[in-house]
Amino acid sequence: MSLTIKNSEQAIELENKHGAHNYHPLPVVLNKGEGVYVWDVEGKRYYDFLSAYSAVNQGHCHPKIVNAMMEQAKTLTLTSRAFYNDVLGSYEKYMTEFFGFDKILPMNTGAEAVETAIKLCRKWAYEKNNIKENDAIIVVCKDNFHGRTTTIISFSNDADACKNFGPYTPGFEKVEYNNLEDLEKTFKNTKNVAGFLVEPIQGEAGVYVPDAGYLTKAKALCEKYGVLFIADEVQTGIARTGRILAVDHENVKPDILILGKALSGGVYPVSAVLANDNIMEVIKPGQHGSTFGGNPIAAVVAIAALDVVKDENLAENAEKLGIIFRAKINEFLVNCDLVNSVRGKGLLNAILINDTEDSTTAWDICMKLRDNGLLAKPTHGNIIRFAPPLVMTEEQLLDCVSIITKTLSEFKK
Repeated sequence: MSLTIKNSEQAIELENKHGAHNYHPLPVVLNKGEGVYVWDVEGKRYYDFLSAYSAVNQGHCHPKIVNAMMEQAKTLTLTSRAFYNDVLGSYEKYMTEFFGFDKILPMNTGAEAVETAIKLCRKWAYEKNNIKENDAIIVVCKDNFHGRTTTIISFSNDADACKNFGPYTPGFEKVEYNNLEDLEKTFKNTKNVAGFLVEPIQGEAGVYVPDAGYLTKAKALCEKYGVLFIADEVQTGIARTGRILAVDHENVKPDILILGKALSGGVYPVSAVLANDNIMEVIKPGQHGSTFGGNPIAAVVAIAALDVVKDENLAENAEKLGIIFRAKINEFLVNCDLVNSVRGKGLLNAILINDTEDSTTAWDICMKLRDNGLLAKPTHGNIIRFAPPLVMTEEQLLDCVSIITKTLSEFKK
């Protein structure tokens, strides 16, 4: 029997007592969401400027997505892949045509999808690219964030993510992000490189946007050295950066594409790996799977979520509003020493606070933003990420800019 939560303090106390302390949430307890807004248990309304780490691009509780989930839940929820179901094939056709690949391998979470891509790349290397089994190397970027599984944290350089979780999984080589010289040097001097796994924009690291042309040239290097280009678009994909995919800004076609988060509109765990037949065909029955991967609810939810992105022109809206957001913040920063810069693409943006990473300034600013009706969260100590739902209007965005600049003014140095 569940308790009736009377106030925020009670909800926070329950989590602290009964839940693992693997997160440090901003102290606000939410119980309702609609569009760009969320409400706490006391009834106060906030602008959501995190979008569940870009899982809620289509806005909270979008009726088309929620209705698709509810209608499917009334008829069939799960069969496992031991049997066919009448929805999965339609979903797979929709996805492959939408993103331009031959095949999709459906999973549930972003981390599962990254693990799937790693396995797929390695198996392709051994069966198609003449690399000896167990010798394949996948090149990754420093300051990456691809998930929390044991294999994935093995190639993280974030101490919080990886310290005391070893022994670590071998088979990865790190290079500097946005450094083509380092990438080519590694391709040239490292034996048995099978793939290059990269975030088109490093989100968790603080919304680091690479130089124009980086992705295009990185893909060209992959082709030159016979390496698979693997794009992790779990956070940057599904219109967040002003294009359906962030790689679309440079017209780059990944060999393997990883999707998650907003693929579901935030109502259900859905992720996917897409590739063409020459890569995907190495996976045979029994070699990879998931009880819930490709379940009927996930299939209809993802179709509805992508329909919303397309029908409501969310990529175009993100592009337009992102330009306005960065311009307005830059205008404010002319007379503000507290913030060094604003950076981003579309509606994936961040400000860099002029303080050390171990300071509490960014956290304190987010607490004051909360008091002023806007929810955001620091990353890496002195960076605040701003990523509202893509259904936001220009009027709402300008209201949010006013809240942000007013709050920053209270902290001016």
